[in-house]
Amino acid sequence: MLTVPGFQDRPQEKALEAREAAIPEAEALAAASRVSLVLHGKTVLDRVSIAVHPSEIVTLIGPNGAGKTTLARMLLGLVTPSSGTVGRREALRVGYVPQRCTSDWIIPLSVRRFMSLTQPVSRARAHECLGETGAAHLIDAQMGELSGGEFQRVALARALAREPHLLVLDEPAQAVDFSGAARLYELIAAIRQRRGCGILLISHDLQVVLGASDRVVCLNRHICCEGVPGAVAGHPEYVRLFGPEAARSFGLYSHHHDHTHTLSGDVACGG
Repeated sequence: MLTVPGFQDRPQEKALEAREAAIPEAEALAAASRVSLVLHGKTVLDRVSIAVHPSEIVTLIGPNGAGKTTLARMLLGLVTPSSGTVGRREALRVGYVPQRCTSDWIIPLSVRRFMSLTQPVSRARAHECLGETGAAHLIDAQMGELSGGEFQRVALARALAREPHLLVLDEPAQAVDFSGAARLYELIAAIRQRRGCGILLISHDLQVVLGASDRVVCLNRHICCEGVPGAVAGHPEYVRLFGPEAARSFGLYSHHHDHTHTLSGDVACGG
């Protein structure tokens, strides 16, 4: 594991020690231990410990400003903690899908070219990865013409082209309706099953994402609660942050239709 300078072993609260003892950090793809971040006198993260393992979907939830994206970027080595340690497996390959780009795409850019922005990707490889996310037919489309769901699937395909050990997806269902979000999370679960990669999700889609996760971490600068989805949904800290209605709605993500939709939302077939 690679460590970041600034970690000092010091006494911590018993709850922190018990949580950290339960995390087999040596087996993790990426892990943070007791990380804190202070910017301009404000505490952004306070003694947070988290780990993501192979074939595991871990979801970060929390209110705006809770530090979710900052923690994910810290795990990737893009942000240095004020204290604590961050480790990543040697030669770790990461696929990162940030929040939806709000650019107007003034410069013409095809999906095919977008797939090769940061590393060369052959047309055959691009088509293969786009096919895995259900977007192979978009390979010659312009990025500026894609719907929200199409964009997210293309961005996910680009991340998959790196053959990642770890996928980090920041609000992957942003600008996608509830039904589209459910199908997107089903796709993410299938990718985990097929590839065996670890996945770190950041999401506000509570009703959908809880059921798509192996482990949920509720963050609000510090870790409020964590565990399997059902336990977190009933935890007092979760209810305090998101309200009793969020806990009652847990499980609504599981549903069936007698028809399907295209990525743009049109009905593809009837019952």
